[in-house]
Amino acid sequence: MAEFNGLPGPQRVRLLTGVCASAVWAEQVAAGAPYPDVDALLDGADRVLGELPEVEIDAALAGHPRIGGRADNAASAREQAGVLAAGDDVRAELAAKNQAYERRFGHVYLVCASGRSAEELLAVLTDRLTNDATTERRVLRKELAEINRLRLRRLVGVQR
Repeated sequence: MAEFNGLPGPQRVRLLTGVCASAVWAEQVAAGAPYPDVDALLDGADRVLGELPEVEIDAALAGHPRIGGRADNAASAREQAGVLAAGDDVRAELAAKNQAYERRFGHVYLVCASGRSAEELLAVLTDRLTNDATTERRVLRKELAEINRLRLRRLVGVQR
C-alpha cells in the first residue's frame, strides 16, 4: 500500500484506469489516498462505484471484452482463461447468448469470470437473460465491484 499511496496522483489515476475504465471512478479512488490498508482501498473503491451515475458504469463496461471473445488486455485474458478450454459447441453457444444479451440490455455481458469455466459462465449468462433491466443493472454493478476488487488486489500485490 505504501508504494501505491506514494505515487503522484496522475500516476495513481493511470493505474486505476487499468482496473476500471471509468475515468471518474479512477480519479475519485485515487483522490481517496492515502489508504491505511488494502481493505480501506477496496471499501473506498466500492463506495465510489456505488455512487457512480449510469453513464460512468457504461464507461466502465467499455473496458471489458465479451466473455469468450478476444481479450484486449492482460487482466481480461487472465480472468477469462477458463473459456479457452471450452469446446466449440460451448463457445458457439456463449457467443450466441452474448449477442442475445447485448440486444436485450444494450451492453456487454459482464461477470467476474476469474476461476470459472466456460460452462459455468454460460449457465450464469443463460440465467441472467431472464432478468429485467433494473435487476440486471444491479447484478452488473455487483459483478463490476468484484472484478475491480480482484484487479485492485493484484495491483497492490495482495492475492486472495
